[in-house]
Amino acid sequence: MPALPSLLGSTLEELTATFAEWGESKFRAKQVVDWVFAKRVESFEDMTTLSKALREKLAENYSLRTMRVSTVTGSEDTTRKLLLRLEDGRFVETVLIPASTSLYGERADRLTLCVSSQVGCAYDCKFCASGLAGFTRNLTAAEIVEQVVQAEKVAADRVDNIVFMGMGEPLANFSQLVRAIEVLNADWGIRIGARRMTVSTSGVAPQIKKLADIAPQIRLAISLHGASDEVRDLIMPVNRKYPLAELFEALTYWKQHRKQRLTFEYILIEDVNDGLDQARLLVKRARAVDAKVNLIPYNTVDGLEWKRPSEARQDAFWDVLNQAGVQATLRREKGHDIAAACGQLRLKQETELGIIESPIPQKRITIGSGS
Repeated sequence: MPALPSLLGSTLEELTATFAEWGESKFRAKQVVDWVFAKRVESFEDMTTLSKALREKLAENYSLRTMRVSTVTGSEDTTRKLLLRLEDGRFVETVLIPASTSLYGERADRLTLCVSSQVGCAYDCKFCASGLAGFTRNLTAAEIVEQVVQAEKVAADRVDNIVFMGMGEPLANFSQLVRAIEVLNADWGIRIGARRMTVSTSGVAPQIKKLADIAPQIRLAISLHGASDEVRDLIMPVNRKYPLAELFEALTYWKQHRKQRLTFEYILIEDVNDGLDQARLLVKRARAVDAKVNLIPYNTVDGLEWKRPSEARQDAFWDVLNQAGVQATLRREKGHDIAAACGQLRLKQETELGIIESPIPQKRITIGSGS
């Protein structure tokens, strides 16, 4: 029997139209979204302002929750990772980042959530755990939104900022991403400001332009991780389809439609992309589109041989950007002890349950120091 659609992925406009077909008033639809998003009920029986007949009809046609929290790692005052079991038995991860952790060079306001958009990932970035077991499926808008609902319940606090930089490539799940953003942003929905949401992409150039044309004033972050095509081709296969010239043409288009500054995410990997030649190229890339740079020392992933550079080498890389006047943050993030790199907990759980076979460790690619 196919799963019922979740109300967490439904819009007020859609519910109003459905209720009109059922002979119900617009007011009833507004009551339902209030119960779902403001009051966060988990049972239709709890919607006490609705008639019993309407509650029963809703239960026959919709669901309210499609996932459950399987594991929580970390602690309240540090990064916490939630492993969520989906209705089909697969797993995704979402990460709570407390106010004490800086993000993109700014202090996070109270609580930030890193959200997944896919089960696994097809983009096969060579340093990332999310794609080790391959791509399974896109998440629905409701599953994206429910990560916020589940995380707020665990945190007993409101999530103020959303970053779409968990498992998967958000722009490869474009329609569901845009719908989720609508629900998260709406006054009748989760009510998170558009400027408090950041979409992170590995560089799907056509979708960057499409997002610029239709999305509200959300922020954009680019998982760059290499300042030359040579480096990006080896560690990020997406670059072979959308090389840096095409990517930056799309970023220029984005800048023409947005006032917010772009952010470049740059994971520092020892002897791969941490050379000072890459730092100098990164200066040029950042200046070209007036981007901030978020430097993140590599988070070790079981099964991969990559290593994080020494702190001295991290500092030397940052110095090149800083001395050139590029706004750059070196984020030595917490969470290294909780398998914080996206996809690790999911990979471990699905392997133990026999859902997937343990992936073969990948060979490390060395570009050279370039210093």
